[in-house]
Amino acid sequence: MATRPPVSLPKLSRRSRILLIIAAVIVLALLLGARLLDTYVDWLWFGEVGARSVFTTQVVTRAVLFLAVGLLVGGALAISLMIAYRSRPVFVPISGADDPLARYRSAIVARIRLFGVGIPVLTGLIAGLSAQGDWQVVQLFLNGTSFGQTDPEFGKDVGFYAFDLPFYNWLLGWLFITVVISFFGALISHYVFGGIRLAGKGGQLAGPTRAQLAITVGLFVLLKAIEYFFDRYNLLLSDRGMPLFVGATYTDLNAVLPAKLILLCISVICAIAFFAGAFLRNLQLPAIALVLLILSSILVGVAWPAVLDQFSVKPNANEKEAASIQRNMDATRRAYGLTGVQYQPYTGSSSATPDQIKADNGTMSNIRLLDPNILSDTFTQRVGRENFYGFPAKLDIDRYTVGGVTQDYIVAAKEIKTEGLTGNQTSWINKHLVYTHGNGFVVAPANTIDRAVKDANSDGGYPIATTSDTQNPAGAGAPTPGQTGIEVKEPRIYYGELSAAESDYAIVGGTSGNAPGEYDTTTDRYTYKGTGGVAIDNWFNRLAFAAEYGERNILFSDAIGDNSKIMYNRDPRDRVSKIAPWLTLDGDPYPAVVDGKIQWIVDGYTTLNNFPYAQQTQLGAATNDSLNGVARQANSSINYIRNSVKATVDAFNGTVNLYSIDDKEPVLNAWEKVFPGLVKPSAEISPDLRSHFRYPEDLFKIQRELLSRYHVSNPQEFYSQQAFWSVPQDPTAEGGSNPAAAGAANQPGYYVLANTPGQTKSTFQLTSSLTGLQRQYLASWMSVSSDPGDYGKIRVLQLPSAATGATQVDGPVQVQNRFQSDSRVAQDRTLFNNPNVTPIYGNLITLPVADGFLYVEPVYIRQRNQNSYPQLARVLVSYGPKVGYGATLQEALDQVFGAGTGEATTTPPQAGQPTPTTPTTPTSPTAAPPNTSGGNAALDRAVADIQAAIAKLKAAQQSGNFTDQGAALAALDAAARAYEAAKTAAPGTSPPPSTPPGR
Repeated sequence: MATRPPVSLPKLSRRSRILLIIAAVIVLALLLGARLLDTYVDWLWFGEVGARSVFTTQVVTRAVLFLAVGLLVGGALAISLMIAYRSRPVFVPISGADDPLARYRSAIVARIRLFGVGIPVLTGLIAGLSAQGDWQVVQLFLNGTSFGQTDPEFGKDVGFYAFDLPFYNWLLGWLFITVVISFFGALISHYVFGGIRLAGKGGQLAGPTRAQLAITVGLFVLLKAIEYFFDRYNLLLSDRGMPLFVGATYTDLNAVLPAKLILLCISVICAIAFFAGAFLRNLQLPAIALVLLILSSILVGVAWPAVLDQFSVKPNANEKEAASIQRNMDATRRAYGLTGVQYQPYTGSSSATPDQIKADNGTMSNIRLLDPNILSDTFTQRVGRENFYGFPAKLDIDRYTVGGVTQDYIVAAKEIKTEGLTGNQTSWINKHLVYTHGNGFVVAPANTIDRAVKDANSDGGYPIATTSDTQNPAGAGAPTPGQTGIEVKEPRIYYGELSAAESDYAIVGGTSGNAPGEYDTTTDRYTYKGTGGVAIDNWFNRLAFAAEYGERNILFSDAIGDNSKIMYNRDPRDRVSKIAPWLTLDGDPYPAVVDGKIQWIVDGYTTLNNFPYAQQTQLGAATNDSLNGVARQANSSINYIRNSVKATVDAFNGTVNLYSIDDKEPVLNAWEKVFPGLVKPSAEISPDLRSHFRYPEDLFKIQRELLSRYHVSNPQEFYSQQAFWSVPQDPTAEGGSNPAAAGAANQPGYYVLANTPGQTKSTFQLTSSLTGLQRQYLASWMSVSSDPGDYGKIRVLQLPSAATGATQVDGPVQVQNRFQSDSRVAQDRTLFNNPNVTPIYGNLITLPVADGFLYVEPVYIRQRNQNSYPQLARVLVSYGPKVGYGATLQEALDQVFGAGTGEATTTPPQAGQPTPTTPTTPTSPTAAPPNTSGGNAALDRAVADIQAAIAKLKAAQQSGNFTDQGAALAALDAAARAYEAAKTAAPGTSPPPSTPPGR
């Protein structure tokens, strides 16, 4: 039989080798070129925002990790392969003519450098690429700080668990990978080169093979001993007690912890046995040690804890786990900022007198009727004007002080919306060089609509929205007499939430003769004069961005010339995320006018997932609710969070500033050492900026979720769960009014300007109801203040437990069901649920009033056509068993509490309490009272003034001039007040009709 020749690679011609080399270079250039291009574009962007140190720190750290881990893994494999090759047997018996190993052995020897160097290099590259993504773990280890708090078991500072332990676990993981790869590399090499022969009884190992493999296994077992040492600390993050609590359980402390120490000692002995076995002629001693380690792991590490847990702990868990539960409760409150919660007993009364309601005018005068989650389309159609302006799906709410009066407003930035472009507007020049920016800051008093709506078919029921923009006749953004008085010096918006698309870049500032000019008004064009953007007036940058966006027009367009700049990464969250990648950002940035400039405010969180004994929280699940138009959090696990940073993004220049909220927060202090000077101290926060800080919604939702359990103070009570609360479903969302509905979303928190019991003035706060565990009755009500002097203070009004025999207070779902079953609401369903109209239930807000809870819900209607938008039609009110349902808030309140109670919504507050400048539902702009004065000059004059104001309002509405509309509404309100005063002074006059005619 003929002998097969050794395996060999085919011979290539010189031309083929050259072509292969060229192809490899092209592929490498494409792979690296795209990466280098992205890096250069990022380098330019970080230069624009003045944060190149952030970019270089990340790049250097990633590069060092890539090299270090790549050299560790690849170098160890190379050494292992080299030792195996050099210690190979000189003579290797061949089993036969067709021995496959002989063929492969010859091929490898013929190209020993290719295999000996190529395989370790490729392995090192893969390992380095995998490791460089963990740069944050390494930087926190190098720059970690002390928490000033120790764990209850080992007495170590929490900083050890936050900064050091994750790094040790990470390093051990890579050392294990290195040893395992080296072992298998040596095993395969020795097998190929004959050091391991399977022929014969039990096979054979050459001496050098036995030594190398034994030492490698010994290193692995020694690393295992080190892992057992650190596993003792990892026990404080044990999930054995889940889902009830996280942390070392009774079993962990009394069985697993001693087992770790025992296994540590056995592992050291086993490692010594393997090292000794490397120089012995047999492997009996290492084999005995390995069997001992495996048996010990099973008996001591698994069986004994299981027996203790099953027969001792579980039958007496409420007592055995009490100490661990208490540790978990204490740690969770510290980790989530729940240590200073103020609990207050609250009766939840079901009855109140009109005088009691009127006395609580700090809340009553600020009841919010506008739902920011519904009114985006209303703002777009009524304020947006041109088709290329738009608003986010969810508007925002903030408070402003105008004329000495603080009031909450629905606020929004009127942004450029490229999706709204049509026809030739979508050409490349128009999309990127003409329609470049939004124009205006829009505000609407949150407790005010444009008229008292009396029936669903009449016009009205819309926000009184005013805009500060370049078309304002009083100047660039200055308020006119009919506006709110919020002055905006620069209303142009180049950076906003609607610019999240990667291709949504703008090219601005060009002064060449062919530059088209940016759209500013119907008659004016604008050339950007701010500091935002990256210079694109040189051919190299033009080429780079043309390649980045795959757009040749950037390279060849004559409209780009001197002083041209390109704006990209224009979404506020994206800008903050790139500058501070170590922050977890809140899902809802909001615009605010600060010192006359529009600033986006973005809340940033520092988080950990290894705070000892603290409860783990799934970030995405805890923050998910019925709100639309907010960024959803990834469902990562955390057990520590702080709102340590407030970031601002200038809407005109794109400037990003990070401000510290808590200068002593340990995680933030560690990152400040990594990026010195990036975060400004809290002392640099201006009073105007601080006055617009809101307590962030995502943090509130996480704290609310945990507070539903961790308000309990007794471990036994915590174990029984009988006193736990639940976050209610949103009854206004689809399926939310059905407690059994699967997948119903949680009710969000609501920003309100109100008094809570014990406060002397109205404060801007974020509030939420909490119900009994898997029940719908109200158990408590929580709020967090956003006022600068009281920021972050959590207050909980706790209702009496049902076990005490107290009357239960209906929760949001029960109230919504009562609303929908009310006979008056049922009568209107025929009107609302017709083929042409869709009813929309607005936010159901719960307010503590007169020792009870007042529920208020606006009801909107929307025509079923493409360009329709929501219109406020009715207001629902509930207090105790009573329901009010009217066209106005005053009417609904009068039904519940008695005639005249609705005046509390417009009654000036007591000293120290602000009141709105306009009534909640001003007099109808389309209906004037009849002239029945009987010769009263004051009444005649008031009637004439009302009729004149109505005429001006109609003219303004027809022309679309919102400034004139605001002025006419103000004049109408003043005339209506004059009419009421004159009527009071002249008894016997006929009242105006209760139902104004439609337009």
